[in-house]
Amino acid sequence: MSEHKTMSKTPHIQTLDFEADCGLGTRARIGLVILQTDQTIEHEFASVLRSDDIALYHARIHNEMDVTPETLRQMEADMPETAALLPEQFDFDVIGYCCTSGATMIGEERVDRILRGVHPNAKTSNPLTACKAALQALGLVRIALITPYAPSVTSEMRANLAAAGYAINAVGSFNQSDDFKVARITSQSILQAIKEIGAREDCDGVFVSCTSLRTLPILAEAEAHLGKPVLSSNQALAWHLMRLAGVQDCPENAGRLFQHQLHQDSPAT
Repeated sequence: MSEHKTMSKTPHIQTLDFEADCGLGTRARIGLVILQTDQTIEHEFASVLRSDDIALYHARIHNEMDVTPETLRQMEADMPETAALLPEQFDFDVIGYCCTSGATMIGEERVDRILRGVHPNAKTSNPLTACKAALQALGLVRIALITPYAPSVTSEMRANLAAAGYAINAVGSFNQSDDFKVARITSQSILQAIKEIGAREDCDGVFVSCTSLRTLPILAEAEAHLGKPVLSSNQALAWHLMRLAGVQDCPENAGRLFQHQLHQDSPAT
């Protein structure tokens, strides 16, 4: 009986001493609004941002699997609520909306206003704005554009870049509207497309659009083959967010872009 009473007795909870620091992200805290269907960007960002003093936090926004101008624009209504899932108390340095085609359809300035409406102290970016900042940093004007999108989306993106002053002298597309299938396109297929489209003499660099495409693993090989800079949505966005946050790191095998800083007149928001 006495043994039973001893075993059932509530143990005393000892109060433990501790020290507190500033937590993760002492150099930069980065928030990302990621598409619900995206299977790639978190993996690629993790390979570029490997540091205890850079903290990365994600929130997923609802989107349709079928990528069309109409479904992309629908994300505008859900963006404020999704951005609010990134806690204001985290004191983010930068926040990125992670959809190149979505930024094209909704509008870069509109995306910036929405994100700043929730996080007024954070700088913002998206892959399209980041691409333009990267092209300025690299001094590129004549580019080849590769997308996975249907013609309606690809044409809008080409027009957007052309309106910003870039000569889009070659365009290639995998012509897919299913976002799940886009994430299944192999890196070797992307590499072959870059070699084919980017070889033209009237193109000084290549931009591979879409955060779902697995482009980062073959960027260095593509640049070595072409002798030209090659950008991807995830690479450009990671670079832009880092530079906006004051991080000047140059990760290995992530392309020539990381050897450059922001141009003083770049579209930094």
